[in-house]
Amino acid sequence: MAIEKVKAYFRQFGMEDRVREFDVSSATVELAAQALDCLPCRIAKTLSFLVDGKAILIVAAGDAKIDNPKYKARYGTKAKMLTPEEVDALIGHSVGGVCPFAVNEGVSVYLDESLKRFETVFPACGSGNSAIELTIPELERYSGFTAWVDVCKGWQEQ
Repeated sequence: MAIEKVKAYFRQFGMEDRVREFDVSSATVELAAQALDCLPCRIAKTLSFLVDGKAILIVAAGDAKIDNPKYKARYGTKAKMLTPEEVDALIGHSVGGVCPFAVNEGVSVYLDESLKRFETVFPACGSGNSAIELTIPELERYSGFTAWVDVCKGWQEQ
């Protein structure tokens, strides 16, 4: 199970005890916010796309939406989200638990600017009922991110 993979990943840093598992679903931004008793914007959702035949992940704030013109300017192609089957095969996690930790080899992780307004955020941990609270520097470190990007809209108004 992917959550075990993520726990093992965090174990090497002595952080597996920070992974939280819930008795309820946290598979959507709204459900995760309820489970964590936090604002939905602090959920760090991980979106999966295909760029030049390779899977990429974009981690964005819960209230952010992909801005298609910004996305195309950054990646040179139209935003095409992976199907649930592709997510499992290419990323190594299932929809609802996709996160930037313990992903398959060759998956690039990008962090969206929408996250920078928070001290801490809550990404999932490989299952539809898990999360971890990380500072932005921790998210940078443990996600193995490639770059910060500005490909979302809708969050600046918040």
